[in-house]
Amino acid sequence: MIKRLEAIVYGTVQGVFFRQYTLREARRLDLKGWVANLNDGTVRVVAEGQEKSLQEMARFLLRGSPEAKVVHLKADWLEATNEFTVFSVRYL
Repeated sequence: MIKRLEAIVYGTVQGVFFRQYTLREARRLDLKGWVANLNDGTVRVVAEGQEKSLQEMARFLLRGSPEAKVVHLKADWLEATNEFTVFSVRYL
């Protein structure tokens, strides 16, 4: 079943290639959606795909890139909207 994960990642997550690692992981897991830096220093992720793959993505987000220091993950699990065709980096 296709689900949706909307997450905000807190900590040292900007300037440490977090978006690029997230993009690579999402594509490996065959997820659709996007990742973006927010003005408050957090990273937002919106991903849709198989529930098992989304759970793997959530575990990845708790680790992040090698230089990241994740202190908190706020995750919301929703019904998929099927609005995405790829996973990409967005610039908000």
